[in-house]
Amino acid sequence: MRAKQQRLYINIDHVATLRQARRGVEPDPDGITAHLREDRRHIQDADIERLKKSVSTYFNLEMACVAEMLELARKLKPQQVTLVPERREEITTEGGLDITSEPARIRNAIDALSDAGIRVSLFIDPTRAAVEQSKKLGVTAIELHTGSYSHRPKSEATIEALRDSARRGADLGLAVHAGHGLTVRNVGPVASIPEIEELNIGHSIISRAVFVGIDRAVKEMREAMNAARSS
Repeated sequence: MRAKQQRLYINIDHVATLRQARRGVEPDPDGITAHLREDRRHIQDADIERLKKSVSTYFNLEMACVAEMLELARKLKPQQVTLVPERREEITTEGGLDITSEPARIRNAIDALSDAGIRVSLFIDPTRAAVEQSKKLGVTAIELHTGSYSHRPKSEATIEALRDSARRGADLGLAVHAGHGLTVRNVGPVASIPEIEELNIGHSIISRAVFVGIDRAVKEMREAMNAARSS
């Protein structure tokens, strides 16, 4: 039986990075996933407001678990918020969210967003402990950080960690997503994990789009995912 086709969500942060290099207004980002960072290094508040009004499909807002972002999310009400770790000195997200040292703070954030009618996901490392803690905290979805795999795609240990975590998440009734550092060249083993419903991919698609256009870049990624899913 052919596995169900995965959803491909495009992280449009890097479209905004191109614009912010000149502090201009083009290109005007339109997409599915956006990470509003505290230092506003790419996506801006006005972008999020426009996206909420214009995106006709599913809008996933990635953000840190801090009061300022929670207040903004509760006001704008995206369909989903993914809580992610954030350190201002990092270039990109380097690991999963710490959901064990301050569980009450995370749970309060989840409750506040859920009360506003927003679905909540946690961006976590691919470990059983993180998956099980996510379930205890009350979310309905998790996103597995694929950074370790992306840096070492030939390591059986890194892909097996994703497989095991995805299976455990599905067994617990969680929707399982994944993302970070995935490219056309390495997406196959992750896309072939049947429990993973959705991939969030940004940098490689936008980088490729600079040369071939966004339509072809997205098509190439979709084809790579579908090939792995059906094999």
